[in-house]
Amino acid sequence: MTTSHTRANAWLGRVLQERTIEELAASLRSKTDTPPAPCLPRDLRTTPQIVKRRWALLREHLGTTQSWADSTIETLRTTLLDPSSEAGMAQWQRNIENFIGTVKLPVGLAGPLRVNGLFAQGDYYLPLATTEAALVASYSRGAQLISQAGGATTLLLNEGVSRAPGFAFADLREAGAFVAWALPRLDDFRREAERTTAHGKLVDMQVTVEGNHVYLRFDFHTGDAAGQNMVTLATAAICDYIERHSPVRPAHWFIEANLSGDKKASAQSFLSVRGKKVTAEVRLPAALVEKMLHTTPARMVDYWRMSAMGGVLSGTIGVQGHYANGLAALYIACGQDAACVSESAVGVTRFELDPDGGLYAAVTLPNLIVGTIGGGTGLPSQRACLELMGLAGSGHARAFAEVTAALLLGGELSIIGALCAGHFARAHQTLARG
Repeated sequence: MTTSHTRANAWLGRVLQERTIEELAASLRSKTDTPPAPCLPRDLRTTPQIVKRRWALLREHLGTTQSWADSTIETLRTTLLDPSSEAGMAQWQRNIENFIGTVKLPVGLAGPLRVNGLFAQGDYYLPLATTEAALVASYSRGAQLISQAGGATTLLLNEGVSRAPGFAFADLREAGAFVAWALPRLDDFRREAERTTAHGKLVDMQVTVEGNHVYLRFDFHTGDAAGQNMVTLATAAICDYIERHSPVRPAHWFIEANLSGDKKASAQSFLSVRGKKVTAEVRLPAALVEKMLHTTPARMVDYWRMSAMGGVLSGTIGVQGHYANGLAALYIACGQDAACVSESAVGVTRFELDPDGGLYAAVTLPNLIVGTIGGGTGLPSQRACLELMGLAGSGHARAFAEVTAALLLGGELSIIGALCAGHFARAHQTLARG
């Protein structure tokens, strides 16, 4: 987080052009002499009456602080709380607090994408929700390229979602005694955890000791749900059992001590799994690469080699082009937890030349947090997007993970093809700026 003298000095000069140091200090001080704006209604329910009260609060606040006319605020209200959102507000109750309306995003189709997997079989059209022009076109081109070559082979390699409580003890002796007590009790922990869920299964426990701190990372299978809430409730039950029965009482503990990798990229990703670990590959004949990407396999391998080194030099966790683009668009369209893109986008892309001059391409993603039940997957638009792929409801999460990996493989092929052919900037100029 260091800033060079040149940049820091230049920034300070710009800031001081309009205000003195004293004026800046005054603007940055804590302001306790006036009360803050009114609190939102304490009632978190989504009912017409409560939503009306929230908008009344906004109307008063914006009218006072921004001097906005009621007509301007009403335009904001009807934009966010359009008739469809207002009529169906009850369906959002379990997915949002302090509801005031909905945000609309355009959804485009990418595909067809042929997938030959352990769980996903067939041709898929994928709904992608995004505001970034050129994204859907790029992923669609990559999907069609894969399909023309016979499809991507996909393998789901591992699955599991973890939660990692941490326990603090007086000293290392107590920490060791706690570990000695906890290790033989996996079956007891499993029994307590599985009382909280009909679908989750505790499959393993990892132990980390750091001084007088002990981290227990519990690994669960979560069925067709992404499972983050499921494993939190199950782990809470385990921790309650530990509180009641451990002969060595921790001084304090926390249900998540930041060792699970939840919603962040980490080196741990490559040593274990978080969500579903999937790999996907395709072999592309040279003629097909030249026809659809306007470049050659050799040039794409040259680019991959340089970009892999660029990733190493910049310290990225994993080496890939733009997994986050496709993941975010697919996750938002299909009711996934969009924040999980932070860990799901960890992975590696690899390109090689085949002996016959064709291109071998593969992606491996160890942290795909996806589900086809629970969370946002039951909301009307999101379920419709899953239905478009035939992947809504129970029994489809593993196939969804394989389709996701194949989509990201297509995205890597398309963007690298554009960079190699010199079309990257031109595509954005044409599609984003008309």
